[in-house]
Amino acid sequence: MFTFPNPVNDYAARTVATGVVLMSVAALALQQPWILVPLACGFWARVLSGPRFSPLGQLATRVVAPRLPWPPKLVPGPPKRFAQAIGVLFSTSAVVLWFGFGLGAATWVVVAMLTVAAVLEAGFGICLGCKAFALLMQAGVIPESVCVECADLSRRHPELAGSAPR
Repeated sequence: MFTFPNPVNDYAARTVATGVVLMSVAALALQQPWILVPLACGFWARVLSGPRFSPLGQLATRVVAPRLPWPPKLVPGPPKRFAQAIGVLFSTSAVVLWFGFGLGAATWVVVAMLTVAAVLEAGFGICLGCKAFALLMQAGVIPESVCVECADLSRRHPELAGSAPR
């Protein structure tokens, strides 16, 4: 029940990011902090169980992505889960800043930062959380066993096998 898909359809992930952009822009533009609660709950649902309990995840994986004209683009799941965990951190921080401490300006700065990351993922396929995951793997903070595919690109790109310097 508390598993995350691996691999992940990148188009579904970008669709989820689009939903995050829409929700966070609505919260910012309308100055409606209540929108942050379902935003944070969605991140928690996705980090704990992938799209299973996330309405936005279900929409992305069952409705939008299957109707796109391109075949699924499969990417490793662990970096996407890590990115969702960063979304948990930002969205939950925004909720706590607003409802716990009444810090409006700090709340909106955090939401703006989350929005920028979501725009990069949704519009350009640049996953900042995935990039941080890769850096942490290179530094040895995240062990290779967490994502063997991430550590060895030749598994996803056979044309790279044997091209690495020995």
